[in-house]
Amino acid sequence: MRLEGKKVIALLEDDFEDLELWYPVLRLREEGAQVDLVAKEAKHKYIGKYGVPAESDYSFAEVNADDYDAILVPGGWAPDKLRRYREVLDMVRAMDQAKKPIGQICHAGWVLISAGILRGKKVTSTPGIKDDMTNAGSLWFDKAVVVDGHIVSSRRPPDLPPYVKAFADVIAEK
Repeated sequence: MRLEGKKVIALLEDDFEDLELWYPVLRLREEGAQVDLVAKEAKHKYIGKYGVPAESDYSFAEVNADDYDAILVPGGWAPDKLRRYREVLDMVRAMDQAKKPIGQICHAGWVLISAGILRGKKVTSTPGIKDDMTNAGSLWFDKAVVVDGHIVSSRRPPDLPPYVKAFADVIAEK
């Protein structure tokens, strides 16, 4: 229970990659973290790419990044929607400025790009957005997980075990 007392925001929007949301959420909860699903609307059911539902706990307007220890951005097609919300970008920027852990996998890099926080950072993502990541000023690596300070990134579902372990390690260190 090394994450007991830690609070994590898990961003939520339709078409999230089912495993990239639920695997980290469940693993972090198993380690004792409180993980809140946060979306545009509170108590709303969002559906993953493969049909797995997730109900949001809170709306973006109801949470304050200062009250949380980390933020998790799942992949899938949800990041393309999430990056359009000012509240999401503000949360990610606040987490970055406070050097709080930010977890991103697959297409989730789009959110960090739109938040403007990747210049000079070492990251990975799905190879499909490698150009987007490098054009945002990051140094991209084709590795299962890349940790650069408080930013933990990963490529795709097969990389979930090392990604979530690394993300939990970074949260535990803070």
